[in-house]
Amino acid sequence: MAHSSAMPSPVALPGVSKIVAIGSGKGGVGKTTIAVNLAIALSKLGQRVGLIDADIYGPNVPLMMGSTQQPRVGEGNMIQPNDTHGIKTISIGYISPGDKPLVMRGPMLHQIIRQFLQQVEWGELDYLIVDLPPGTGDVVISLVQTVPLTGAVVVSTPSDVSLEDARKALEMFAQVNVEVLGMVENMSHFTCPHCHQEIDIFSRGGAERTAKQFGVPFLGSIELVPAIREGGDRGLPVALAGPKSPQAAEFYAVAEKLMEQAEKAAASATDVIEIS
Repeated sequence: MAHSSAMPSPVALPGVSKIVAIGSGKGGVGKTTIAVNLAIALSKLGQRVGLIDADIYGPNVPLMMGSTQQPRVGEGNMIQPNDTHGIKTISIGYISPGDKPLVMRGPMLHQIIRQFLQQVEWGELDYLIVDLPPGTGDVVISLVQTVPLTGAVVVSTPSDVSLEDARKALEMFAQVNVEVLGMVENMSHFTCPHCHQEIDIFSRGGAERTAKQFGVPFLGSIELVPAIREGGDRGLPVALAGPKSPQAAEFYAVAEKLMEQAEKAAASATDVIEIS
């Protein structure tokens, strides 16, 4: 990386206090489900929240948030994000809806990510959540070059395959100097509705062990519950039911831990700025 001086320096977004990326090493671990429900939980815990769907090839946020409205373009060519369930949201799925796949190359991808960050009227936000595409690629690099990230959350299921990819995601964030605020274990276990016995479909506890191994916080696990998928499919994420709902409670517990870690990371980032 000898050419780092040619790299664009990240520029803070005016009015946006913390930017948190939600990533995973592989697809299918429920990363968007976590991103959407965490965004709603944070908002219900009194935070002002924005959500960027940075999965340009497979944007699921519109379906999960139940909004397909095309965003308006306002003054100065600024895009007005959709406001759904009290959360300001932008997704390529709002701009190019339907099942037509988007075929584009790296530089175009970079352009879109920059636009979503810099050309959207985010206003004052406590948290801007960025739902990353699966894997470890271009989008993360574009993100890191465009804005200073407060940190990242890595989502994994407890299966060995998923954990192997989660470790790659942890390594990737380390390489681009992004602090991992914690790991979340999704689809952790399933409680049989008839006999109420807990069944570990994808094994269990692996993400917590991996977090320990890498010295990153463990933010909690989310049970495999049909209601979580149904809520996402209907555009009414379970977190809307509030912290007292048994299906949503785990998301609120994770959101509170995330806030704690993000506050710490943001505070140490300002310390560094003041010292330098």
